[in-house]
Amino acid sequence: MAVTWYPGHMHKAQKQIKEVMPQVDLVIEVMDARIPFSSENPAVKTLRGPRPCLKVLNKSDLADPVITTQWLNYYSQQEGVRALALNTTRKGEARKILNLCREMVPLRAQRGEPVRTMIMGIPNVGKSTLINALAGRAIAKVGDEPAVTKQQQRISLGNGIVLSDTPGILWPRMENENSGYRLAVTGAIKNAAISFEDVALYAVEFLLQHYPEALKSRYRLEELPIAAMDFLEVIGRKRGCLRAGGVLDLHKVSEILLKELRSGKLGGVSLETPAVFDEEKVTERPSESV
Repeated sequence: MAVTWYPGHMHKAQKQIKEVMPQVDLVIEVMDARIPFSSENPAVKTLRGPRPCLKVLNKSDLADPVITTQWLNYYSQQEGVRALALNTTRKGEARKILNLCREMVPLRAQRGEPVRTMIMGIPNVGKSTLINALAGRAIAKVGDEPAVTKQQQRISLGNGIVLSDTPGILWPRMENENSGYRLAVTGAIKNAAISFEDVALYAVEFLLQHYPEALKSRYRLEELPIAAMDFLEVIGRKRGCLRAGGVLDLHKVSEILLKELRSGKLGGVSLETPAVFDEEKVTERPSESV
């Protein structure tokens, strides 16, 4: 599923970021721990240049902890990069970021100068929630739909950290079909831009292969159907997703499954691993130049 969704404010955001970047010491890139590869904006590396980067794998409570550890190890091998798994629903956990920022830019801290940071990330990875957790108050608008933040703002976090917020930005087009589906599964793409049925079938195919026990447990099944459509048929009938004449309401059952997957009711699920990243990064993607 190649997704084209690039609101005008996102193009403007890239221009603004490029203008402000010379006054930034460190970039904080927020990604979804369930899909670090697919939720990573390929423009960030080019925009930040030689500046160090703290990669925050947010929503780690929804991800598979074993695979999250694999990602942390993967990023720790990259020059100038630190990685942190984060669950912003835990009070105070986000404050770990402040210490890491000072460690990654020690000269600024030693001179008593504020560490100037910029937080970046595609829509709906939890960036606004993280900002509010860091600030200890509601500063950034939070919403269930992607692309809530529309303009930059500069925030003093105390402890010698200044944060520049940016609107969530996506690349203009995702040529990697799997990335498009994964973003849709996790809710990073507006529901209006996707087909619930197609995305749910993709999710079920993945879950049947990688998390069969999670499906059995959540939906109280002793045996799982082999085909994704058959699974949705079974769940749809168990949940009463039927139209007149006993016909399956595929849209309704697809919506239910995606909602439960996104909320963590199936347990920790990760949709990609570093090994998958290495296989798919050669897939054609848009130029990183800005």
